[in-house]
Amino acid sequence: MGEQMDTHEVIRSLTDVLKLQGRSLLTLTLLAGSMGGVLGTALKPTLRSFVANELTDTYQLVEKMSALGGNPSFEAPSVEVSSSSAKALAQLLDNEREAVAALHEVIAHSGQEPHSEALEHLLEHVIMRKQRQVDFLVHATRAD
Repeated sequence: MGEQMDTHEVIRSLTDVLKLQGRSLLTLTLLAGSMGGVLGTALKPTLRSFVANELTDTYQLVEKMSALGGNPSFEAPSVEVSSSSAKALAQLLDNEREAVAALHEVIAHSGQEPHSEALEHLLEHVIMRKQRQVDFLVHATRAD
């Protein structure tokens, strides 16, 4: 049998992840609904799809945390977005990179048991999807 999951550390680090997921959901929702100009108009459909994906990911992370014996909760952060699309997207990009790093941190505590592998696979899936968002935002914020 492989290395055991450090359930306490997994739950602690998932708690951190959920805070960042909440921030992502709120920020993306505000941007998808309020960005103006040509850039905003062009990005809104993609940002809306990101919101839907984030919601699904967050649900799955909450479900996993609950299954591990954690008590998932959200403290809604105060989120404001810049009226400048470029500044707002740059801040979102920084936030998403922080969230990807936090998700990756959970893996270190997941162990090598069968249920650990399932957790790791979920985390890798969320990381992969969020990294695609980061890549998209890198392209969107790149200067001409």
